[in-house]
Amino acid sequence: MKYRNPDAHGYYGNFGGAFIPEMLYPNVKELQDHYLDIIESEDFKKEFKDLLKNYVGRATPLYFSKNLSDKYQAQIFLKREDLNHTGAHKINNAIGQVLLAKKLGKQRIIAETGAGQHGVATATACALMGLECVVYMGEVDIARQAPNVARMKMLGATVIPATSGSKTLKDAVNEALRDWINHPTTTHYIIGSAVGPHPYPDMVARFQSIISEEIQSQLKEKIGRDNPDYIVACVGGGSNAAGAFYHFVENESVKIIAAEAGGHGISSGLSAATTALGSLGVLHGSKSLVMQTTDGQVIEPHSISAGLDYPGIGPMHANLFSQHRAEFIAINDDEALEMAYELTRLDGIIPALESAHALAVLKKKTFQKEDIVVICLSGRGDKDMETYLKAMK
Repeated sequence: MKYRNPDAHGYYGNFGGAFIPEMLYPNVKELQDHYLDIIESEDFKKEFKDLLKNYVGRATPLYFSKNLSDKYQAQIFLKREDLNHTGAHKINNAIGQVLLAKKLGKQRIIAETGAGQHGVATATACALMGLECVVYMGEVDIARQAPNVARMKMLGATVIPATSGSKTLKDAVNEALRDWINHPTTTHYIIGSAVGPHPYPDMVARFQSIISEEIQSQLKEKIGRDNPDYIVACVGGGSNAAGAFYHFVENESVKIIAAEAGGHGISSGLSAATTALGSLGVLHGSKSLVMQTTDGQVIEPHSISAGLDYPGIGPMHANLFSQHRAEFIAINDDEALEMAYELTRLDGIIPALESAHALAVLKKKTFQKEDIVVICLSGRGDKDMETYLKAMK
């Protein structure tokens, strides 16, 4: 596949690979050697699909929003990942990777989280399957995502704050990688986004591809065709986007739009719009677009959304950008907030701040009335209520 799957070395075009410390080589090589055989086996697929259906609650609805459609003069559907168990798409990948870890004989799971949804999903999957769980989370994110921190602890996870750098997602990833180096044989590291060394971007995209698989069958049922005109998702590292785009990227008739976190504006110095501000570099084990200085030091990102507050982007998405297969649009903090309130008051759905970035594309693009536009509503807004309440004052 031209866009969807990496080559044998984990590259999507010029992006990807596995740039890792020597001490992590055995861990990553074990995954590279075994992940496809395991996740493509009939036993694994049967157990995974059963848990997605009966535990996670899939298939999630593809909801036609008449109110948004009337306002923006297009046929707008929302893929309701917010209705999954734990409240976001993250549970798809967490269930898949915990199952994989058990097949590999691991007893301990570590994870990083920004918005907390991946941490909650991982803690949930570990509680279900009886594995120890440690979650690293930036100190800033712990403060702004307190409800999710409480959920992780109630589920039995140990939450460890990352206190270096910007004390956000990238710093949590750094701490998790250090842990993995120190516990190489017993521990599996569940990366929550489509980033990291090969095979993580491909593995995460495969587990999340259930999103676009369902969109195709649901569109066929609702409108008699299985491809939209536009598919829209927010992108930080890019796991919900990888899942939403997966079955459409090879079909050039489907237009792909990725919403990045513009923060206070691309030129403000407080942004996380990687495709606008990044250059080729290596971050957290893969070659991709990275926000960095001329001498390669990572620039601290900013987004009102903890899940998009990341200075890089997954290699699959970097390739889609460089090949002009996807359009990337920067959505500023205030634009995301405005759209979150709009969806809440039009449809009675409170979205996650991450998802609100995708929704805000509706204000940036002009569609035709007959266009079928599918937006991935990646998560619900419970975790962001404190931020929403502050914005109301």
